[in-house]
Amino acid sequence: NETGKEKAKSDGEAEKQLMELIGLQSAKEEIVSLTNYVKVQKLRAEKKLSTTPISYHCVFTGSPGTGKTTVARIVAEIYCELGILRKGHMVETDRSGLVAEYVGQTAVKTNKIIDKALDGVLFIDEAYSLVQGDKNDFGLEAIATLLKRMEDDRDRLVVILAGYGDEMQQFIDSNPGLQSRFTRYIHFDDYSADELMKIFDMRLSKFEYTMKPEANAALAQLFANAVATKTKNFGNARFARNVFERTIENQASRLANKNEITDVDLQTIEAIDIPLNL
Repeated sequence: NETGKEKAKSDGEAEKQLMELIGLQSAKEEIVSLTNYVKVQKLRAEKKLSTTPISYHCVFTGSPGTGKTTVARIVAEIYCELGILRKGHMVETDRSGLVAEYVGQTAVKTNKIIDKALDGVLFIDEAYSLVQGDKNDFGLEAIATLLKRMEDDRDRLVVILAGYGDEMQQFIDSNPGLQSRFTRYIHFDDYSADELMKIFDMRLSKFEYTMKPEANAALAQLFANAVATKTKNFGNARFARNVFERTIENQASRLANKNEITDVDLQTIEAIDIPLNL
């Protein structure tokens, strides 16, 4: 996705990918609304009617594992389909990819990342970590460099910032330049227990496993407990993937003690394979 090659996407393909994702209803609605808005403004421009300025930059807020990176990649493709971006690739980075250890190196490092992202989307995860309270922190230099490039390359660069809601709001509020450029917030809700089950089931199907009813019940209980007792750092989809991997490992350990292993054995998940906790 970061090869920089121009992509010929059929209209609506990226939006279809978006709608096929599990959950994320409010985020999907926001992005579809933005897409429709852009389409109508382009139509007005074609008919020589006045158009309102559109900011394509976004702030994605939500917990880890709620699909922010995946959706950012799809948004890059939607922007390409709409003709906003020429390539529609995405370059993902965070503080470590932008901030250097020594004076004078941060601007160079930040500019290199931005150069890779031109004609596509620059996705900055946990963007609030660029502000760490110390006025001498090089993160401030990275922000200043980013803001300058967003102005200089405004027709070739879209930036999506991501992180926890409260921290992102404080981060944006800390700098008038960020406030003026990032006005579109899209929130990603945590997954419900049912949605975590669907993510797990998708992996079951993909890797050709089936579950016995009692295993399904044990898994449903695991996800229900996890959601009921979750903390701020709950992994959401990442948690579901981890449960799947642990389940497969448990099944392998169980089968290792059998003398003869059938095809059905290899494909069947039993209740004892579901981890009690992670």
